[in-house]
This record gives sequence, C-alpha cells and structure tokens, in this order.
Amino acid sequence: MPEETLAPPRPRTWIASLISTFVTLPLAFIALVHSMLSPMACDSCSDADSDRFDASFGPAWTVSCCGLTLAVVALVASWVFNRRRPPVAITLAVLAPATAFVTWVTFMAVVDWP
Repeated sequence: MPEETLAPPRPRTWIASLISTFVTLPLAFIALVHSMLSPMACDSCSDADSDRFDASFGPAWTVSCCGLTLAVVALVASWVFNRRRPPVAITLAVLAPATAFVTWVTFMAVVDWP
C-alpha cells in the first residue's frame, strides 16, 4: 500500500489567520452595527425621501448580510485550510477583511441617503 505524502506543515501559517481574525471581526461588527443603525438617518425625512430611502435600504441590507457572512466564512475557511493548504489559507485570510470592507462600501453606495 503506497504511503501518502503530505507537505510538511509550515509552523507560522496561522499568523495570517490570526491577524485576519483581529482585523475582520471588529471591521465586520462595525459594518453590521452601522448598517443596522442607518435607518435612523431618515427619521426626520419627508415622505418622498423616506420612500426612496426605504426602497434602497432593502437591497442594501441584503448585500450587507450576505457580504459579511461571506467574510466570516472566508475567515473560518482560512483557519480550516491552515495546515492542509497554506497558500489557500493565506489567500482567504487576506480576502476576509477585504470582503468586509467592500461589503460596507457597497452598502453605502446602494443606499439612497437623504
């Protein structure tokens, strides 16, 4: 029976995932809180402004939830692939905070602010 050869584990590949955790989780939390509190921006709007804001907030909220979920999934996947595929883990660790930031920017662009 042939023995399966695995690449030797890199001892410091977990550092990328750790740094990504310290950046992604606070960034995702701030983006989520900002998107949750943003409907208060239109509390004193006129009816027309409020209707435009409400119409754009629904899709923006969906983008925010899906994007932040994707960022957390990329973060968890970077920890999962840490030992088996270090280059993939490092790539996912870099993509996690980038995804959270792009999600926040997209949310801000989609909402029709008063």
